Amino acid sequence: MLTVGEIMTKEVITVKKATTIRELAALITKHRIGSAPVVDDQGNLIGIVTESDLIEQDKSLHIPTVISLFDWVIYLESDKKFEKELKKVTGQTVADIYTEQVETVTPTTPVNEVADLMSRKKIHTLPVVAGNKLVGIVSRIDLIKTMIT
Repeated sequence: MLTVGEIMTKEVITVKKATTIRELAALITKHRIGSAPVVDDQGNLIGIVTESDLIEQDKSLHIPTVISLFDWVIYLESDKKFEKELKKVTGQTVADIYTEQVETVTPTTPVNEVADLMSRKKIHTLPVVAGNKLVGIVSRIDLIKTMIT
């Protein structure tokens, strides 16, 4: 059975939390990638940032509806959601826009499990980890390539 370790890309374009939005945009366009794992100084995976995260910087900011009752302001929508949106729209670094919760696989994960996960969760790219250490990345195109070899 084919495993992730046999098809993954080992030379991964990564970013740090301090990477600027401009630097991230340049990496994504130069290398024609849809996402980049976010790693710490030891190479541990701490999140992922996607081109969708970048696109959100250009979207309109939805101001939540509020009711003022006496001296109270009552949000009719989640004020936490608004804060998160505002941080993404005004973000200057990867730390402001990346996602911390990341689906991952290991080099020994069977390819059919990866296909199931990608299909079920609508994921295009999965970081490959050994423990917390990033060791590769597997994308939909890697799965498609196995069909012609």
